[in-house]
Amino acid sequence: MSDPRLPRAALLGRDNLRMFGKLAVIVTLMFGFAYALVPMYNAICSALGINNLARSELLTSGHTGQKINTQVDASRTITVEFDANARGPWEFKPAVRSLDVHPGELATVMYEFRNVQDRTMAAQAIPSYAPKQAMAHFNKIECFCFNEYTLKPGESKQWPVVFVVDGKLPKDVRTITLSYTFFEVGGKVPAAPAGKVAAVVAPEGSKS
Repeated sequence: MSDPRLPRAALLGRDNLRMFGKLAVIVTLMFGFAYALVPMYNAICSALGINNLARSELLTSGHTGQKINTQVDASRTITVEFDANARGPWEFKPAVRSLDVHPGELATVMYEFRNVQDRTMAAQAIPSYAPKQAMAHFNKIECFCFNEYTLKPGESKQWPVVFVVDGKLPKDVRTITLSYTFFEVGGKVPAAPAGKVAAVVAPEGSKS
């Protein structure tokens, strides 16, 4: 209760001080609770496997956003062979000729490029698969074939192909050949000087 002997201003100041103290305690408790939510959330997600599921979806979702079967089938081994063909004055090759992977396993191979012409060139790669039925089960998560690239005279580049072989691949398929053809894109750069290698025409139907 208020002390009737204190002036009204003093009573009001004391009440305000008490209210401020209560608000300060509430704010401190709310801040502490919010701070504690982060480790609590991580602990709950870890116990329920939510974080693992989210990370799996992020790593194994292709550029189209389609989810890929992430269950690794260690009982099967697929040999993926890498082939490179250049239509024009390029040095184009995979860093390795083949990889042994399990269905559902995330794998990466690097491809190396070099423009051996004395002019800037724009180019793009198109993929093909053997056997043909493997195409539906070969999921590329990252691939240089989705873009056109410009390389200066003598410039070298390395680009990755990140992929997963779907576990639904037919059991009789034990080897997949991934082949790329790297070709010059016409009209993107100045024409070759007289006496130089003629411009390469992109294969029909290769432009999207």
